[in-house]
Amino acid sequence: MPQVDLSQYKKSSELRTRSLWVEALWMLVQALLVSSFQPWNGLRIAVLRLFGAGIGKGVIIKPHVRIKFPWKLQVGDHAWIGEEVWIDNLDHVRVGSHCCISQGVYICTGSHDWKSPEFALLTAPVAINDKAWLCAKSMVAPGVNIGEGAVLGFGSVATGDLVAWEIYSGNPARSVGKRVIEP
Repeated sequence: MPQVDLSQYKKSSELRTRSLWVEALWMLVQALLVSSFQPWNGLRIAVLRLFGAGIGKGVIIKPHVRIKFPWKLQVGDHAWIGEEVWIDNLDHVRVGSHCCISQGVYICTGSHDWKSPEFALLTAPVAINDKAWLCAKSMVAPGVNIGEGAVLGFGSVATGDLVAWEIYSGNPARSVGKRVIEP
């Protein structure tokens, strides 16, 4: 029987794009000013920009949001990020303009190679294109591309790309119809 030996795990040096002290400072500042109950959206955005996040104009970021590495985050204009969203961005995450990421969404960019005895880290970027909506409690897996205007339904799990202007539901998410915007 093959062995798994986690004592041999080596954290990828490619992950470390900032010094340890910057990461430690980010964790402290995030706990106090971003992931906390503090009500000022402008302060959250200023802090994220200070740590290298690209944040567009008119963005709303609600309290209790967690972001692993702000320097690997891009958010377009007029996007909304709801309470208790966790952007676990070991790799880059791009959120387009006019996107809504609802409460409790989990966006993941890292996993492990289950074939590797040392459980090697694997990462892949996530792209959420303009006008997409990730409904409350949904999850996005590493490497997924959410098409323009696509909807990922409540509690659904995107393990593969979502086609533009389609509505997806379930685990794994499957298309359940077209998204039509009525005037």
